[in-house]
Amino acid sequence: MKKLLLLLLIPVLGCQPNNKPSLNTTQLIEDLRFISSDATEGRRTGTEGNRIAREYIITRFQEEGAEPFQDSYTHEFTFESRRTQEEMTGINVIAQVEGKMDSIIVVTAHYDHLGRNDSLIFNGADDDASGTAALLALADYFVKNQPNHTLIFAAFDAEEMGLQGARAFVEDSVLLSKIKLNINMDMISQNDSSEIYAAGTYHYPETKSILESIDTAGLKLLFGHDTPDLGYNDWTFSSDHGPFHSKGVPFVYFGVEDHENYHKATDEFETIPQEFYKSSVQLILNAILAFDEQ
Repeated sequence: MKKLLLLLLIPVLGCQPNNKPSLNTTQLIEDLRFISSDATEGRRTGTEGNRIAREYIITRFQEEGAEPFQDSYTHEFTFESRRTQEEMTGINVIAQVEGKMDSIIVVTAHYDHLGRNDSLIFNGADDDASGTAALLALADYFVKNQPNHTLIFAAFDAEEMGLQGARAFVEDSVLLSKIKLNINMDMISQNDSSEIYAAGTYHYPETKSILESIDTAGLKLLFGHDTPDLGYNDWTFSSDHGPFHSKGVPFVYFGVEDHENYHKATDEFETIPQEFYKSSVQLILNAILAFDEQ
């Protein structure tokens, strides 16, 4: 009788539902492929390729059902070029998913890159088409699974020209007091040791215990790159989380260490290890879900 009972239990246990939050990884890879393709010509701010990438991101937000932020998917700003001192225009792309509370988590990546240099196109697959495609995948997930906090998904422009899109967002935002956290993604798709960093816990130690509790999707989640003694290796102001930190908004910055393709024309879709990338985005989703419970 005991043997029969055991046999009856085995198929039942084998049919237990998988409650792991799931991303559309097929679409994730397709978004990465297009954003980092020659069609967007390296996405340098102010160029036709940058416009093509921007229109693609807007279309994808619309297809997913993510709402425009404050009635518009675009946030235009001007800044002075550090190289030429001329006035330039950048355009952020921003969507939102309304939560059950007024408090806000802002999830960010930058869609611009270095553009062209003569015949070379710097497609920036890891930097930061990877973060931008992840932004779209995460928005798609939360459209289908309403968060507790309102989530803003911001694809910033002109990061490569001095974090200009993020600076403009925090300066223009009337919602700054409601933002409880910035989660920034910049270079999240390429590492030979299956490692990804979450920087910021030195400044905001309350975030570390939450991050230590998440499922890391088979990757090594490391902490660091955020203390003043590290010089160049201190990432506190290295990407779009910097302007949030300057305003006192806590941040977690997900990124990998520099690799051989960093800021080179070899940073192409074909060089991205897709399984690592999918796991990286899953890890970040798990982190957002954990922070959303706070």
